[in-house]
Amino acid sequence: MTLAKRLSESTISLLPEHVLRPGYDRKQLRTGVVHLGIGAFHRAHQAVYFDDAIRKGDMRWGIVGASLRSASVRESLVPQDCLYSVIARDGSDERVRIIGALRDVMVAQQDTDALVNVMAAPNTHLVTLTVTEKGYHLDPATGKLIEGSADVIADLSSLAQPRTAAGLIVAALAKRKAAGLMPFTAISCDNLPHNGQRLMNAVLAIAHNHDAALHDWVAQYGAFPETMVDRIVPATDDAAIAALAKRIGVEDRAMIRTEPFLQWVVQNKFAGERPALEDLGVQLTDSVAPWEEAKLRMLNGAHSGIAYLGALAGIEFVHEFVAQPAGRLFVEKLWDESAATLSPPSGLNIDAYRNALIQRFSNAALQHRTRQIAMDGSQKLPQRLLAPIAARLKRQLPVEMQALAVAAWIRWQSGKDDAGNVHVVDDPLAGVIAAKLQGALNAQSRVNAVLSMDAIFPASLSANPQFRSILVVWLDKLMKQGSHKVVEELFAK
Repeated sequence: MTLAKRLSESTISLLPEHVLRPGYDRKQLRTGVVHLGIGAFHRAHQAVYFDDAIRKGDMRWGIVGASLRSASVRESLVPQDCLYSVIARDGSDERVRIIGALRDVMVAQQDTDALVNVMAAPNTHLVTLTVTEKGYHLDPATGKLIEGSADVIADLSSLAQPRTAAGLIVAALAKRKAAGLMPFTAISCDNLPHNGQRLMNAVLAIAHNHDAALHDWVAQYGAFPETMVDRIVPATDDAAIAALAKRIGVEDRAMIRTEPFLQWVVQNKFAGERPALEDLGVQLTDSVAPWEEAKLRMLNGAHSGIAYLGALAGIEFVHEFVAQPAGRLFVEKLWDESAATLSPPSGLNIDAYRNALIQRFSNAALQHRTRQIAMDGSQKLPQRLLAPIAARLKRQLPVEMQALAVAAWIRWQSGKDDAGNVHVVDDPLAGVIAAKLQGALNAQSRVNAVLSMDAIFPASLSANPQFRSILVVWLDKLMKQGSHKVVEELFAK
């Protein structure tokens, strides 16, 4: 068998006509964006918008990406001249597009000085981030820096070799200030409530620890807009890479699978130059919070419920869960609870949003794995499920489905699904949670153990007897009957 040639500048001409190519001279690109956390989501989302800006003739928005830890993304992209394909699929419809906006990929811990220098360069106007919730080193309950984190301790001590995203930003801003440049705009694109405010707080805390004048300068002239991002991006595997190579005749080790849907809402608050985002389909607004809250509690909250209930029952993909009548009803009932806690913006019709979400969840072409969504649950639950639970309990409203989703997360911490298959609990607090649960054999003791973790559960919930009681009931059922039977019986009538 002849192996397909690797995607690159020299092989892009071999692609079939239906593949959309960059259509611009990449040699003319300037670096206007540095992205921290150059994973699949950025390449399927923000990079597409910047590529659109470049296609319209604005060559200022080339991207330098940086991984904060692993070199694997650089190893897949650099041999391809940083070209990669985005495959948007829905049913039998497939659209393949080559993104050319990415100019280089660095590894922060290997290229620290070079990365800080490119962030501090005069042409860099935007620093964007997708480092996941845990990458901010923030307490989920308070939003403050986790000062016990080894990386935070290191950055508070010295910024010679920054180890956190916030530390890298502070180091680059210090260089800009010393050079007489204005700050760049720092844009968090992660699923955190008030993500801009939280990023700003982390940056200012580190800056103040080193230089009060730098802190004041960033506070006065910097910009940290709030954002909401939305696109479902499943993990890519070798089978998908091989299948694409067969279809287009060129191997792309950095390919991205996603859905046609794409949304970005950004607070209209910038420190300097920016692309004409409003001409690219980005929604600029004075207040992102209502959009952000709706997405976190509806899409992400349902995803977490599906992830834990589905994975416990051995259901591999999201579309398989919602294809079952009981699974679909669980999602609808969960949305009934969450929707009542929202204050939707004028441009968002909740009924239409729900209909669109269920269609997106049902997209079998995505192959979105429940176990992928189940990662980092301790960081995700506070904004996705615990916040709407607290809002409903404050109004003395029932929280049956939301509590079932949280109980499924507790059950997941056992490291075994309902059939006894072992899984890794992929979570930054996995060791702490396991220690808490050691020796807790029944539902009551397990609920008591996790509710004592104030890094996850706010006092308003851990001290609420109604919440504690309903968690015990659901967890007991899940432990004795299994997830599939619990969901089926719940909606038997």
